[in-house]
Amino acid sequence: MGAGTNLKSALEALLFVSDEPASAVRLAKVLDESPGDVESALADLAQDYREAERGFQLREVAGGWRLYTHPAYHDVIESYVLSWDTRRLSQAALEALAVIAYHQPVTRAGVNAIRGVNSEGVIASLIEKGLVREAGRDRNQGNAILYATTRTFLEKFGLKDISELPPLEEFAPDAETEASIRDRLSANRGSAGESAGSSIDVEEGHAPGEDHVPCEDALDEDDIVEVD
Repeated sequence: MGAGTNLKSALEALLFVSDEPASAVRLAKVLDESPGDVESALADLAQDYREAERGFQLREVAGGWRLYTHPAYHDVIESYVLSWDTRRLSQAALEALAVIAYHQPVTRAGVNAIRGVNSEGVIASLIEKGLVREAGRDRNQGNAILYATTRTFLEKFGLKDISELPPLEEFAPDAETEASIRDRLSANRGSAGESAGSSIDVEEGHAPGEDHVPCEDALDEDDIVEVD
């Protein structure tokens, strides 16, 4: 980094032009700084923004750091711009995505069993949008494709990793519904879990966080729900 250049300011400049989460290692290489110094400076920046109550935040998501608008201002932002209009998700797509996120890797039959309807179309749309990927095949279920979420999913939903998904209890309206959801998850996890060893073929070239190239086509389903 050039003499007299402030590390935090340089990081801000890079983060503003980055269209994906940037790792501390990558930023350090660009700035010719140590990864430890860059990681510390990023953490300091995030704290600075919180203390100053800025309209944006610096978050660590999907293996890197990225600037996001502050949740407190999402309503005014939504009224000012069209939000992700080419990547809208229907209620059906959100349901399928939730099942895959909480139960990955899972087959389409597993998603269908939990949702109670055919999910082939919505899963295809989620793949096109880069939120879901093919993670391998389950030989115990007729070589069925296994589905999992992508790094793009983590990025769009502001998650560092899958462990940051909120607990299912937050979404169940009552104890009976929660128990029913867990029973269906357990029933479908049985065959998939037993096949987690040699019975599952993981596709070569697809790391746990790898993205598919997203498609710009919007979904056609009703009840469109916007995702930040």
